Amino acid sequence: MTADQATVDTPLGKLVGAKTARALATHLDLHTAGDLLYHVPRRYDERGEHTDIRSLDVGEQVTVLAQVQRTAVRPMRQRRGNLLEVTVGDGSGGALTLTFFGNQVWRERDLRPGRWGLFAGKVTEFRSRRQLNGPEYVLLGAGDEGEVAASEEVEEFAGALIPVYPAAAAVPTWVIARCVRVVLDTVDPPADPVPATVRTTRNLVGLGAALREVHRPSSKEALYRARRRLKWDEAFAVQLTLVRRKRQAADRPARPRPVVDGGLRDAFDARLPYQLTAGQREVGTEIATDLASAHPMHRLLQGEVGSGKTVVALRAMLQVVDAGGQAALLAPTEVLAAQHYRGILDLLGSLGRAGELDAAEHATRVELVTGSLGAVARRRALGEVRSGVAGIVLGTHALLYEGVDFADLGLVVVDEQHRFGVEQRDALRAKADQPPHVLVMTATPIPRTVAMTVYGDLEVSTLSQLPRGRSPIASHVVPAAEKPAFLDRAWRRLREEVAAGHQAYVVCPRIGDGPSSDEEAAGEDDTTRRPPLAVTEVAPLLAEGPLHGLRIGVLHGRLPAEEKDAVMRSFAAGDLDVLVATTVVEVGVDVPNATVMIVLDADRFGVSQLHQLRGRVGRGSAAGLCLLVTEAMEGSSARERLDAVGSTTDGFTLAELDLEQRREGDVLGATQSGRRSHLRLLSLLRDADLIRDARTEAIGLVEEDPELVRHPALAASVAALVDADRAEYLEKG
Repeated sequence: MTADQATVDTPLGKLVGAKTARALATHLDLHTAGDLLYHVPRRYDERGEHTDIRSLDVGEQVTVLAQVQRTAVRPMRQRRGNLLEVTVGDGSGGALTLTFFGNQVWRERDLRPGRWGLFAGKVTEFRSRRQLNGPEYVLLGAGDEGEVAASEEVEEFAGALIPVYPAAAAVPTWVIARCVRVVLDTVDPPADPVPATVRTTRNLVGLGAALREVHRPSSKEALYRARRRLKWDEAFAVQLTLVRRKRQAADRPARPRPVVDGGLRDAFDARLPYQLTAGQREVGTEIATDLASAHPMHRLLQGEVGSGKTVVALRAMLQVVDAGGQAALLAPTEVLAAQHYRGILDLLGSLGRAGELDAAEHATRVELVTGSLGAVARRRALGEVRSGVAGIVLGTHALLYEGVDFADLGLVVVDEQHRFGVEQRDALRAKADQPPHVLVMTATPIPRTVAMTVYGDLEVSTLSQLPRGRSPIASHVVPAAEKPAFLDRAWRRLREEVAAGHQAYVVCPRIGDGPSSDEEAAGEDDTTRRPPLAVTEVAPLLAEGPLHGLRIGVLHGRLPAEEKDAVMRSFAAGDLDVLVATTVVEVGVDVPNATVMIVLDADRFGVSQLHQLRGRVGRGSAAGLCLLVTEAMEGSSARERLDAVGSTTDGFTLAELDLEQRREGDVLGATQSGRRSHLRLLSLLRDADLIRDARTEAIGLVEEDPELVRHPALAASVAALVDADRAEYLEKG
């Protein structure tokens, strides 16, 4: 194929051969020349610089750049033949053993001390030594006798900077590098979609140069500029999408829901037993202004656990009811929906009992719609929703089903929005004749750059103050493996709280008897670790052991809805001393008398999740205590994570740590759509300035050319990076 025939859309089979193309498609989802060009190296190694073998995790698929230190051949004990052991090092002081089974004498001649190579395989551990069994490898440069290997793969790695690609066992990094070289030498680079004025203003290199340098860098400076340009393209595409959709949303009509003086909202404010915080009043004013607009509100309300988001949302719902509309609150679980129902009824009192003898003037009705409602109760509830008698409707995804019809849906409140799929949220909004106002709430603190990138089409409000009366939460790590006595003390501490009249949670990462949707252990593939502790196994052990004599309840996602609700009611009423649960208690569960939480296998949870969990205690006048039990050893990354949680209650600090320590994932929701994304390089944490600059340029460009008519190449590039499905994901966020 000649150069003028090959483009970024050319199938790889026409460039690298059918067999290799099949492997790239099967194992890495790479199908075209463009796919491969955007499959950028995950890192770059340099001979003489170590990759820190000591930091490798058991079970990890790795490629390491290392030097052969020594070899040894010994007979195998269990079967005939010899075992070749090759020790390699990387300059860090760490060593890795490569093991080859069978009579492979030629490998001993190949892998002589002093030679550098790339070695790829899965890390295992044998007798406290890290090793790769039968790894793939390619040797680099000259051997100790001056010979030079002549393979194409080695030539690819002859430069100072050695690219190491995201690879698979069947397609090692050097094979990918060989294919990339073919594409770079055969395919014309795509036309540069970014306007020349933007490239000049932001000092960006051309796209063709960036793609070449990111794969075959001529220098570290050239590599930096190449990566910066490709990051810019990703950030620019996302921001253009968000800015355009925000502009379009602002033009849509919505029914205004202005404040009505002397209505339900005013009556509710008058009966509140405490004063709103300054933050609640400020955010309430922002929301009230949005609701009075002729265009739909689309606002994100974020705040620490216990910052009073529910009261703010309830005041917004009452404003809509005052204006003749209905409000729906969508919760991710029946436990949380029922919790909201009871909590809102308690807050409203007679204001929420329309039609009853003790109802206040202008009262409304509050209805709970869940999948577990009986037929008679369901018909009654749906009738009140349909007629408009129920001004406030609470429920789970059951609100989305056919047959749940609203008289005039004016506001949709989505609690813990990250737990819902895009289609579910949109289905509820579609139940209104005109687009309803939308308020999404989250207690998971969102770093500024994430809010700017993922929620850039929403107005963002933040509650940072805690209401008066909320107690501090002390958090401590309990190193069970190093100091078993500390775990014994943790159980005694729990008993002391119960003896003082309080209650406690014990949280486990798994239900038991196989995986389930609410288990954090799902996908666990490290067979060298014991399974995560399970609720159904831990609860009886506690009842017979350290918590003998206490009233213990069990709560997890597999229980029938009626049983879950009964357990939560018992715990809330004080009929249970201890609730052994999964993360089903992570959001919304409000039992002010619960003062202590013990999280078992705490290292199996994420940082933000632990912060959410501990927010379940200290919700009353007594101080809260959270004990993070772990077998992770001191100095390990897991232990450092837990130490960080124990050292601060600032959720935004922890959210940034969480983002830094885990893979950031696809900011456009590829995991929800099940489709691959070309967003590879952008870091929401490290590239804050670049994201901000891209948003500034996007706003200016969209003001001049809202549909990008004068920039067709840019429009096509945005469509490729942010396809229609993901654009909707961003809009519906």
